[in-house]
Amino acid sequence: MTETQAPAPRPSGRRRLLVTLGVAGLGVAIATWVWLGNAGQAGECVAQPAAAAAIDAAAVGELAALNGTGEGRGYATLGFTDAAGKPMTIADFKGKALLVNFWASWCVPCRAEMPALDALAAKYNSDDFMVLPINLDNGAGGLDKAKAFLDENTFAHLPLYADSSFSAFERLKQQAVAVGLPATLILDKNGCELAVLQGPAEWNTPDGEAVVQALSDLKS
Repeated sequence: MTETQAPAPRPSGRRRLLVTLGVAGLGVAIATWVWLGNAGQAGECVAQPAAAAAIDAAAVGELAALNGTGEGRGYATLGFTDAAGKPMTIADFKGKALLVNFWASWCVPCRAEMPALDALAAKYNSDDFMVLPINLDNGAGGLDKAKAFLDENTFAHLPLYADSSFSAFERLKQQAVAVGLPATLILDKNGCELAVLQGPAEWNTPDGEAVVQALSDLKS
């Protein structure tokens, strides 16, 4: 004859409540940790509302979708590579205000925007300003596709830099700075964000030039 095993006692209501609260607390702690991590990145620079407002005021017409931010996000550590595969960061361009454009050869709006960016770079690239394109053709042969596109269209003023791992762009997505391509960041000479543009723009226009001029007029 086998003995009937007594059922294990069910946890009391108080114990169930404590377990529930513990799980909820863990979720809050994780969410807080994620938020603080993003907030830490967002506070990499001093907030610059006046500079962002100056860029925003200049962004009219063809550049009306450009939004001044200046909330303190910094990208000095944002990593990518040059055409030879050498690791680089935004900090390598310290001292230059930057128009950082994320693009891919498979992105139709990106392709349409490139001639205007090349023309803008031809006019304004200098010791103080640079159009910095970062390609996102990831996977096997991605870099070759990007190079072929630039060579085919003879964009002489747009060098090839690449984020083949997509990690730099993921950082922008995690901070809700960008969701798709093309995406453009306007950065000051220390790699601090002043404005963000989602989508393409006609940069080689008086409106585009006004934004570059407003950026140049800011005190470094």
